[in-house]
Amino acid sequence: MISAPVRSRGRFDTTREAKLSGMIEYLRGVVLASPIGVERFHAIFVNSQRAYLGDESMGQGETHALSLRMRDLFASALSVGATGIIVAHNHPSGNCRPSQIDIEATRRLAAIAVALDIELLDHLIFTQNAVYSMRAGGDL
Repeated sequence: MISAPVRSRGRFDTTREAKLSGMIEYLRGVVLASPIGVERFHAIFVNSQRAYLGDESMGQGETHALSLRMRDLFASALSVGATGIIVAHNHPSGNCRPSQIDIEATRRLAAIAVALDIELLDHLIFTQNAVYSMRAGGDL
């Protein structure tokens, strides 16, 4: 699924950028699935070489709220031997900037991950028209 080569300019592209693009498109499809207006949280688990180990939907909420049990997220990560996690959720409001609650929850996730020898690689926020990387934005 995520590790599959991406078709680029008439040939298959297995570069890091193509794999990253494929992962982002996969996550976009998962968190923006119908019904629209529902906030969703999804995680991808990887090993130390950043190879895909699995992924799981971790929560679903209402238009402006999502409840996440961090215990469940890390139990899933540990069960597949993950050393890295990429998490994503959507903002049905259309504003892809992280809220203060998003920033605080992400920092808490990162701190718990470190204690378990797992790296929180990124937290992506999706809207219909954009994606925000909390790592690239300096919020992680």
